Amino acid sequence: MADYKIDDTVDITDVVCPITFVKAKCAIEELDDGQILSVHMNDGEPVQNVPRSFKEEGHQILKLIDNEDGTYDLIVKKVEE
Repeated sequence: MADYKIDDTVDITDVVCPITFVKAKCAIEELDDGQILSVHMNDGEPVQNVPRSFKEEGHQILKLIDNEDGTYDLIVKKVEE
């Protein structure tokens, strides 16, 4: 993650779909355009749905990191519409 300056982090490992994206979306809405959010999430539905949903909203997916413990960190750059 040294490639990016993380401006905020949200942990959605304690919630289930579709609340996972709702919580992540609320976190990115608090950021300014161009800032970077790290989303800590579980494997499975969140890994499939959260990156896709961010992309559909026009945000830039920078990296998806497999922590090799059943969790992932998604690095997303906020892009204003």
